[in-house]
Amino acid sequence: MQTIALGYVVTHRSHDPLWAGAVAAAAFIPIGVLSPLGGALADRLDRRRWLIITTLAETLFAALLAALYATGHAPSWALLAMAFLGGVAAAVGFPTYQAMIPDLVPADDLLGAVSLSSAQFNLGRVIGPALAGIVLLAGSAAWVFAVNAISFGAVVAALAVVRLPARETIIDRGSRTLRRIAEGVRVAAGEPGCRSAIVLIGIVALIGSPFIALVPAMAINGLGRGAGGYTALVAAQGVGAVGAALVLAPLARAFGRRLVVGALVAFPLALVCYGVTPSLWSSALAILIVGSCYIGVLTGLNTVVQRRAPTEFRGRVLGLYMMVLGVIYPVGAVVEGAVAHVVGIRTVTVVSGVALFAIMVAIGLWRGQLFADLGDLGTPSTVETLGAGADRGPTVLDQTAPPSR
Repeated sequence: MQTIALGYVVTHRSHDPLWAGAVAAAAFIPIGVLSPLGGALADRLDRRRWLIITTLAETLFAALLAALYATGHAPSWALLAMAFLGGVAAAVGFPTYQAMIPDLVPADDLLGAVSLSSAQFNLGRVIGPALAGIVLLAGSAAWVFAVNAISFGAVVAALAVVRLPARETIIDRGSRTLRRIAEGVRVAAGEPGCRSAIVLIGIVALIGSPFIALVPAMAINGLGRGAGGYTALVAAQGVGAVGAALVLAPLARAFGRRLVVGALVAFPLALVCYGVTPSLWSSALAILIVGSCYIGVLTGLNTVVQRRAPTEFRGRVLGLYMMVLGVIYPVGAVVEGAVAHVVGIRTVTVVSGVALFAIMVAIGLWRGQLFADLGDLGTPSTVETLGAGADRGPTVLDQTAPPSR
């Protein structure tokens, strides 16, 4: 709801696609800068407790955003500042969220768990826009921001009942934390599957992912619609993503890495269709397909990293993966938003799809090993001792926690 309302508010004020890209940049740049730190903390701290702390911080900044907008005098830069600070809290907490998933399910069910995680997130992208659209049409974005702040209470309540395997927690300071981050980079570079997933997500984030940030521009400038059109497009994308996420696990068992490669090729083609559709409803159908393909890319590559990263480095490798996504995506969003201001949102969308498709075909023809290194989505990493000679500090002792009642 907050993403919809904030993107609409700043775009409606300026009618400039660059502001839509700036919203994405404000929220995602912290992920790029701070995810490695969040990954190191995920490997060393009590994950459940740390995620509760960062969620409470997100609650605070969401509440401040609501208060600022409610005054009626908040400039767009102040609203973006609250989004940025909320992004900071998310950046140091999200690697912990990701690293918790393999602690909660058997290895064979990891792809299903990651798919369900994607499904619940994108279900929010279906329900949230619908609710936000109703409130925006009633004329009060402040209420959207306030409801978002309250909703974090559900996250904290869920975390309160989660039980993870017991771990010894050790807080590192100074150079030791930096050294552990560097170790995570070395492990990610040395594990072929993780390395390929990180390279591919970087390419997709730069060229393809900005379509998400530019949905307000497509609705307002490309289709001549307001909040209702914006809501319809985002909801359609979410429907496509949820539907795809729910069938990814059985499809992956049948097709293996071909599923991810297929999504990498189909996603840009769907973007081209989205860019040329003339009406709201045809655009909604096209972005539904875009959302389906895009979730296949994200879930597939994320699962590769979670499966292939050695257990003791999982948080740090995931932090690096999210850093690449968090740095490159907002850069792409700002660049494509600026170009769209000159040549039009439709042209940018079509050109980005064509360029991404050409790159994927080129990789398949001349750098096919990049795809091959992704491996079988159901095969865990055999590189459990990578970096074993590094100075990791005291050993982390993992035990099975007693079942909760």
